[in-house]
Amino acid sequence: MSITGRSAELTRQAAESGERARREQRTAGTAQETIDAWLADHTADLVHWRRHIHANPELSRTEFATTEFISAWLHKAGLQPRVLPGGTGLVCDIGPDGPRIGLRADIDALPLQEFTGLSFASTAPGVAHACGHDAHAAILLGAAMALAEVQRLPIGVRVVFQPAEEVMPGGAIDVVATGAMEGVERIFALHCDPRLEVGRVGVRCGPITSAADTVELVLDSPGGHTSRPHLTSDLVYAIGTVITGLPGLLSRRIDPRTSTVMVWGAVSAGKAPNAIPQTGMLTGTVRTGDHATWSLLEPMVREIVDGLLAPTGVRYQLNYKRGVPPVVNDEQATRMFEDAIRKLGPDALADTMQSSGGEDFSWYLEEVPGAMARLGVWSGHGEQLDLHQPTFDLDERALAVGVRVLTNIVLAG
Repeated sequence: MSITGRSAELTRQAAESGERARREQRTAGTAQETIDAWLADHTADLVHWRRHIHANPELSRTEFATTEFISAWLHKAGLQPRVLPGGTGLVCDIGPDGPRIGLRADIDALPLQEFTGLSFASTAPGVAHACGHDAHAAILLGAAMALAEVQRLPIGVRVVFQPAEEVMPGGAIDVVATGAMEGVERIFALHCDPRLEVGRVGVRCGPITSAADTVELVLDSPGGHTSRPHLTSDLVYAIGTVITGLPGLLSRRIDPRTSTVMVWGAVSAGKAPNAIPQTGMLTGTVRTGDHATWSLLEPMVREIVDGLLAPTGVRYQLNYKRGVPPVVNDEQATRMFEDAIRKLGPDALADTMQSSGGEDFSWYLEEVPGAMARLGVWSGHGEQLDLHQPTFDLDERALAVGVRVLTNIVLAG
């Protein structure tokens, strides 16, 4: 071996020896001391992991490289991750057998062009982590790596790196179908919130997100001249009736305390000012924060649309696509979250409101109780950029905060 090669080998051995010594020191202390020591040594790794995932985003159900990246680090910690069928997403058990706490992060990106100008900006044209899933994945990876070094966890843990959160009805359904919730007593997740400052985490008992369904209405009529609407079925008039009538009637049929809202997002029909078109289309979303109301929405929407269009003579096809149920935080799981957050400091726990957005974490809560909390990622200075914006970014100090919250839940047993 050359002098240069021998020197490199000695450097590598010294690094490995130093890491073993730090690991032995961490495992010799209490569980909390082990987590603290891990964070002191690996906060830079959290940033590296987040930036790597951010720079290499992958769309829903194509997260192969992201899955491989996470799996490699878990293997390095001596864990045995199991890649989900299809090759994207994985689960990994940590700690003793028996009942487990589930911790979940989503790993997919959005079909959106990034305009942040960051040195680690997306290298995939038209794909970006504009919803914070890069941070979610890095935080859960950090929590798993830290918990793997605790000698005796009070309860087993199952970490779930979930694909396809950004598509309806969500990859959580696929994860549940693999049996990933078997043996899990409760499940927890964090979601980035740019309205909260770093160091603060918001949680609430009960609904924290909403059900989100899609309504597509395709209409057709014989068409005709605008001077003689009485000789045909006026398709544009019919569209206008539904545009105003459906949201209005839903607001009179459903308790307003359920936070139900119906909004159209797109409408198209005709091109000529003097011709009644033959076809047209409306698309929109209907959302509710109440689980019982969610089950009533589709038949109610169909009944109202039929009643509105019957007098017009316009034919229609209604395509109603159910999305995800609302995330309804379990009371005990919420209390566990609150206790874990309070351990960060006296001002860490924040109030948070229910969102009209949808989140497929709700599918796990159809199987086991659990809760989702909102992780503050705003620096405290400048504009609070919203999620799903092409310029969205986050304060990376939030990564260590997220690891502490998730590990606090586990250590409390």
